[in-house]
Amino acid sequence: MMIKPVQPFPALLIKRGKRKTLVIADLHIGWEVPLSEEGIHVPSQTPKLQQKLEEVIAKAKPHDLLVLGDVKHTIAKAEIEEWKDVPEFFESLKEKFQNFYVIPGNHDGNLEPLLPEYVEILPSTGIRIGDVGLFHGHTWPSPELLSCKTLVMGHLHPVVVFRDPLGFKITSQVWVKAKVDQNRFVSSLLKRMNVKMKVKCPIEVFEMEFGVKVRTSELIIIPAFNDFLGGQPVNTARVARENKYKEFIGPVLRSGCINMDFSELYLLDGTFIGKLGQVKF
Repeated sequence: MMIKPVQPFPALLIKRGKRKTLVIADLHIGWEVPLSEEGIHVPSQTPKLQQKLEEVIAKAKPHDLLVLGDVKHTIAKAEIEEWKDVPEFFESLKEKFQNFYVIPGNHDGNLEPLLPEYVEILPSTGIRIGDVGLFHGHTWPSPELLSCKTLVMGHLHPVVVFRDPLGFKITSQVWVKAKVDQNRFVSSLLKRMNVKMKVKCPIEVFEMEFGVKVRTSELIIIPAFNDFLGGQPVNTARVARENKYKEFIGPVLRSGCINMDFSELYLLDGTFIGKLGQVKF
């Protein structure tokens, strides 16, 4: 079993045996529509996403594609442009992959009619590939995913922000690799699922309730494949405050069960830039 980023792209490759699955997140196809409503007219950037993905395919040579949510941009509906661009995006890749999978994100309302019939929609609570659990991040993962050593999510669009000596801001996409506080994770999930604590140890309650051996020790947050949208700076002063976890989006991060201060940050080319608590804006 192998899991590694496809440098220098915001894409992850999972190899299990001879099978290779390419994982990307947060395409946000149709993001140009809200701008046009404000009088800012940007041509469709979907062809650029297709071109970038083809570069990833040429390098990684995967068999399957898994999109971790937010295929489209509008949340509860589908705009006219999305009815055109979403199916065209997948049709352009039809011969490139053997299987296509989508885990719906919070922007994927009414997504199913837009997808070609060969694209399989998976549960929003995520799936596992070997020892890796994958979900979008806008909701809690299923209890079964906690039997995986590693969890992978999108949703956050993580970036870091720096200032150069002249005061100009520099923003870069980053991978985030963080340790998981198992007790806090399990306690938060039990509370979410209204499971009463029968004994003091939350892990023991969880394993009895769901028949799952808790093994999760790390979380990887994948950068957004669509880099036109920017992202959430993870190293700003707001995040560094005492209630820092509340500044992050998604219930897993907001619960405080992920040790973000000591999370490792990597640029898309693989450069390790330090731990979050050390990388100040």
